[in-house]
Amino acid sequence: MRKIAFFDFDGTITTKDTLLEVIKYQKGKACFYTGFLINMPVLIGLKLKLISNQYAKEKILKHFFAGTSIFAFQQKCDLFATNVLPSYIRSGALAEIEKLQASGFEIVVVSASAENWIKKWSDKTGAKLIATQLEVKNQHLTGFLKGKNCHSEEKVTRIKALYDLSQYDEVYCYGDSGGDKAMLKLATKAFYKPFRS
Repeated sequence: MRKIAFFDFDGTITTKDTLLEVIKYQKGKACFYTGFLINMPVLIGLKLKLISNQYAKEKILKHFFAGTSIFAFQQKCDLFATNVLPSYIRSGALAEIEKLQASGFEIVVVSASAENWIKKWSDKTGAKLIATQLEVKNQHLTGFLKGKNCHSEEKVTRIKALYDLSQYDEVYCYGDSGGDKAMLKLATKAFYKPFRS
């Protein structure tokens, strides 16, 4: 039997939105709160569904990281993944991943967050990673995404591009928000907010 499990990251595996925590870690809390105050109209527009998730994310990324060296950014992402991220991992999610691995499941993390601060953790955990990619030009972040934000239907598109699910006997999907509902429909067994205490 071939078995595979797809896990959303932020809110499902973690207790926090890691993009926000990465900004705080790299820029400091004062800069973080000032930046979000400046971008409040964007956040309100996103909440009211007047603008897309991708547009809002790019506005935030441009504000905080446009022009940043990818080397410096990645170095700090790696430090975040090593020193901070483990404290945000839900123990129940990690236990579930380990249980599934022991029973022969392939594990794939599918995240709208950028791969830059997840990959070190997912590699260590033995999970494959499908995530949003950040655009880099001349070794610097532009603030734009490379391709589409890995959110909602894009999660399904990315999964299907890499995996022929008809070849799997069991497909488990784990998510915690509306952005995961399309992915959850792929499952032979779906789990919504499974690790909340």
